[in-house]
Amino acid sequence: MLEESKAPEGDIIVSKFGGSSVASAEQIKKVGQIVKNDSGRKVVVVSAPGKDSSDSEKITDHLINIATDGKHFLQQRKEISAAESLKAVTDKFSGIIRDLGIDGEDILKGLKADLKKSLPANMKIDFYASRGEHYNSILIARYLNSAGIQAKTLLPEEIGFHVTEEFGNAKVIPISYKNIKKKILSEINSGLVVIPGFYGITEKGDVAIFSRGGSDLTGGEIAYAVDASLYENWTDTDGIFQVDPRIISEARVIPRLTYKEIRLLSSKGFNVFHYDAMVKCRKKHIPINIRNTNNPESEGTMIVSERVPQETVVGIARLDHIAYLYIEKNGSGETIGFVSRLLQIFKNFGIETYHYPTDRDDVSVILNQDDLVGCEDDLMEAISTELQPDIAELNYNITILSAVGMGMKDHPGIIAEAALAMKENNISIEIIDQGPAQYSFHFGVQNYYSDIALKALYDRLVAVHF
Repeated sequence: MLEESKAPEGDIIVSKFGGSSVASAEQIKKVGQIVKNDSGRKVVVVSAPGKDSSDSEKITDHLINIATDGKHFLQQRKEISAAESLKAVTDKFSGIIRDLGIDGEDILKGLKADLKKSLPANMKIDFYASRGEHYNSILIARYLNSAGIQAKTLLPEEIGFHVTEEFGNAKVIPISYKNIKKKILSEINSGLVVIPGFYGITEKGDVAIFSRGGSDLTGGEIAYAVDASLYENWTDTDGIFQVDPRIISEARVIPRLTYKEIRLLSSKGFNVFHYDAMVKCRKKHIPINIRNTNNPESEGTMIVSERVPQETVVGIARLDHIAYLYIEKNGSGETIGFVSRLLQIFKNFGIETYHYPTDRDDVSVILNQDDLVGCEDDLMEAISTELQPDIAELNYNITILSAVGMGMKDHPGIIAEAALAMKENNISIEIIDQGPAQYSFHFGVQNYYSDIALKALYDRLVAVHF
């Protein structure tokens, strides 16, 4: 049995296990061992079964494909019918049930019946998509009981987890927190509770899902509601790395980050978890621990409200496939609302923007170049008509490298060091921007140089401190 520190008496740990952590019977057995090792783990939130080596697509995608009669995969140019998706889903669940050695005939019967329900299109997608988490929570609670761990499934409809009717992007209704706290606190003295992630119930009783990755959000909302001492997010990585370890193999796990730092890193390419999951935890200063189900001995990364930085730069995020629009117009610096009018045009086209480096009479707008597909000409025409710029040009194939760290503010010359690293590697900097809090800065370079530039910044700003 693993030796771990135990939670103080009375504290509640909310443990969320992602799709990779519950992808198979073998993985679910690891979950059982993890929750057994600390009695403080009283609330478990689970995702739908993730992909393993035998799967080509995610269960949630198969469920949406069933709901849309095959259109979901067809839009991705994948020839997978609704019938094939149904088989994939039922095979996945039946295989896990068999390999865990539990009785699950009622689970399979309920799943099949739910995937035949006739509902309006938007409600149908949400209801079907939620079934992965729904039935996996029942399955996992049943396994835990068979393994000698007293557990009970609590469904969103049972704990009063009410959400808005924004199907596909539901938001939690505040009354939920009181409901959730009352119900969970009344149950955890009898054993741990298992809650499905990803969905809630509207006030009319309909299922509505959060945006993708919403099981993280469920975990964060539950942790907030029960005043958890800790929110654990169990996944398939040892924590949050300084840089992408697939590019720089010597990168290490960051032991501690503030909410501000992880927000900056995740917004610039660190695919960590649903940002909204952090918002409520931050309000109550609930630490978030990113852990690895496959390596529970690793302490992972702790996200906290405050920390004393021992390094200048804690991590470097990377965003590829970036474009920027450069506009110059004489006198625009004295024109009130010029930038506001420019950004409104992007809003009208539904295009998300990142930074707006400016000079007196020119401005750049940074965006994902994929968002320009199909609307580039119309966008440029709208800008020309509305603003009548002297110069307006789009530049493509840029990578944004974002160095982040609280210690940066008290380290004079950090950007000069970074620029010198670029010069030594003969890399031209297309864009330079610094965050106003001085916790981050951003270099834009041509995609061609992105790997070299990332390594140069890592060696100069990160590796030297570890």
